[in-house]
Amino acid sequence: MTFDELKVFHKDALERIKYLETFLKIVQKRKDKADIEAKMAAPDFWDSREKAQATVAQLSQCKNILEPFDTVMKKVHDFVALAELAEESNDEEMLKEAEGTWQPLADALDKLELVSFLSGKFDRSNAFFTIHAGAGGTESCDWASILLRMYRRWFERRGFKDEIVEMQPGDEAGIKSVTLRVSGDFVYGNLKAERGVHRLVRISPFDSNARRHTSFASVDAFPEIEEEIEITVDEKDLRVDTYRSSGAGGQHVNKTDSAIRLTHIPTGIVVSCQIERSQHKNRATAMRMMKARLYELEEQKRMKEAQKLSGEKGEMGFGAQIRSYVLHPYQMVKDLRTDVETGNSQAVLDGDLDKFVEAWLKMGGKGK
Repeated sequence: MTFDELKVFHKDALERIKYLETFLKIVQKRKDKADIEAKMAAPDFWDSREKAQATVAQLSQCKNILEPFDTVMKKVHDFVALAELAEESNDEEMLKEAEGTWQPLADALDKLELVSFLSGKFDRSNAFFTIHAGAGGTESCDWASILLRMYRRWFERRGFKDEIVEMQPGDEAGIKSVTLRVSGDFVYGNLKAERGVHRLVRISPFDSNARRHTSFASVDAFPEIEEEIEITVDEKDLRVDTYRSSGAGGQHVNKTDSAIRLTHIPTGIVVSCQIERSQHKNRATAMRMMKARLYELEEQKRMKEAQKLSGEKGEMGFGAQIRSYVLHPYQMVKDLRTDVETGNSQAVLDGDLDKFVEAWLKMGGKGK
C-alpha cells in the first residue's frame, strides 16, 4: 500500500459508512430503541404478554441493526485516525499498520453492505418458510427433514427466530411438509434466495443394496404481510377444515380439532396452522398466511405482465432446480444460478449457507 492508496481507502471508508448510516436509518433506529426501552420500563409492561413479546421482538430487531453498525463504525473511526496520522507524519510504520487494518475493515463493510441489496418492498419483513418433499416417498421425506435441520441451524447462525406453524410427518421417516414462521431483520429478503427445488444425490440409508438415489424437495418463502396492507379475502371463497394436530404428544395434542386448514377455492392456495392450542389463534395465523400468499400471487402476475411488455425473460421461480447436494460418489454442493460451489457438503448441511445467499443477492436475485 502506498500513501496515495491510503488516501483513497480513507475516503472510501468514510463514504461507505455514511451511506450505510442513511440506508439502515440508524438515527431513526436509535430513537426507536430508546422509545421501546422506555416503554419496557413501565410497571404494567407485562400485563399483556402478547404485546410485550411483540415489543421485545422490535427491540431485538433494532439491536440486530445497531450493534453490527456500531462495531463497524468504531473500526472505521480507528482506521481513519490511523490513516490521518500516517498521512500527516509520512510514517512508513504507520502505513504498514494501516494496511493491516484495512482488509478486515473492508470485509466488515462488505458484509454490512449486503443489506443494501435487500431493498425490496417486503425484504425487511418476517416470512413464512415452507419445505415440501418431492416424489419419491421415504427418500424425499428424509431429504425434507435434512433440509429442515439445515435451515434451522442457518437461522440460528443469522440470529433469526423460527417456530413450526404446521408439519406433516412422513409415513415411515422424515416429513412430507413443514411451514415455519421466521422472524428477524431482513428475513424475507434472505429467505427468498432459497426458493426452488433442492436436489440430493447419495447412497440411500433405506436401500439394503446400497444404491445411489436422487431425491428432491421444494422450498418456498413468502413475506408476513402487516395489517396495513389491504388484502380482501371473501369468506365464501374459503373452505375451512379442522383436524387434530400431529406432533410430539402432550395433554392437548391429538385430543381436540384445533388445527386449521384454509383453501382459497379460486386460486387453489392451501395454508395450514396447528401450532396454537386455540383454534381461533390458529385460524388467525392461517389467515395471515393466506393473505400473504394472495398478495404475492398478485405481485407475480404484475411482474409477468411488466416483463411481457418490456420483452424481458423472467427468472424461473418456485419449482426451478436451484442447488445440487452431491454426497456420492464425490462431495459437492453447487448453486446452479450463481455457480458457487464447495466440496465441504457437511458444513453446508450444518447451516453454512451464507456464501450461496450472498452470491445470489449480489447478482440482483437473478443468477446467471
